[in-house]
Amino acid sequence: MQQSMEFLTAEESAQVDAALLTSKDKFSTRLAIYSLRCLKQIAEETGLTPDEIPSEQITTWIQKDENIKHNLDVDANFESFFTRLVISSLRPLKEVAQESGVPLQNLTVQQVVKWYEKEDIH
Repeated sequence: MQQSMEFLTAEESAQVDAALLTSKDKFSTRLAIYSLRCLKQIAEETGLTPDEIPSEQITTWIQKDENIKHNLDVDANFESFFTRLVISSLRPLKEVAQESGVPLQNLTVQQVVKWYEKEDIH
């Protein structure tokens, strides 16, 4: 059963807000943190690694996520759009994991934020 969780915790939001990032990159960072949390939860429930999770399971997760329904005005078009955003955040998360030398499921919020800060400078 899916656990209730915030879109981003106050601590995670504070870490992103403190980062030296453009507004666009802060949005991408927030999305990546949310995606990482979703992937970890799906992996825990299915026994798959985050890299193995099919797009369909991510879609189902987002459809069931009460926090999205509670915090955002969701319709079918938004749900599809948001699902594509979450799936697309896998690429940078995989890069963060590779550069950090840890499996994707072991990434921390701090590692994600630092990676986006580094990318924003380049």
